[in-house]
Amino acid sequence: MPKTFESQTPRILLEDVRKTFKLRHTHSIKETVVAAARRKPLTSSFHALDGVSFSIASGESVALLGFNGSGKSTSLKMISGVLRPDTGRVLTRGRIAGLIEVGAGFHPDLSGRENIYLNAAILGMSKKETENRYDDIVAFSEIEQFIDTEVKHYSSGMFLRLAFSVAIHTEVDILLIDEILSVGDEPFQQKCLARIRELHAQGKTLVVVSHDLDMVSDLCDRGILLRDGKVAFDGDSKEAVALMRA
Repeated sequence: MPKTFESQTPRILLEDVRKTFKLRHTHSIKETVVAAARRKPLTSSFHALDGVSFSIASGESVALLGFNGSGKSTSLKMISGVLRPDTGRVLTRGRIAGLIEVGAGFHPDLSGRENIYLNAAILGMSKKETENRYDDIVAFSEIEQFIDTEVKHYSSGMFLRLAFSVAIHTEVDILLIDEILSVGDEPFQQKCLARIRELHAQGKTLVVVSHDLDMVSDLCDRGILLRDGKVAFDGDSKEAVALMRA
């Protein structure tokens, strides 16, 4: 059974959250004119989240599960603050580090060294804190020889190593992970998972989105299954994975 935290103030709270995106059906002025002349719709609405509510307590490890288009990544972006709900509310308590897009927040014309300081500042670390952890960040990333190279020359795997290393060396309360572990070689993936488990053991709150169902059922105690922008199941992660596979 998943851990229960009913007596604690939630770290994360979503209440009746709704988010709708407009989907364009034309890609050029010519297509738009032709579609309008034929009275075809130029856009349609996609309800990414349709009344989603859940809370996550301090120290929980939660997997957001669902097929493509179910709303899991949108939920994660709501928690991170990248997106805002159309209606409803999203509340978080504490410092958040989000590994949502590889290399997001990196400036391509700056070196790896400069981007460490930039990303650490975005995550709320002072220059002194970053200086104290700089050596550990670089060592974990395993890209010491490229640290003074402009990151526009980095591979996606190098982006991953540096972005992950900065995030997990920040003093965070909530760590958000979206498919980030699907990039990079297996030894580094295992190293990342080991570090994530360490952070969870220290009481950090984890919210994970991944298509690797075996990994999330092992890493997370709780699973929230989303279907068509709604919560279809909220409970033990292994039960949630079983429903995904049914």
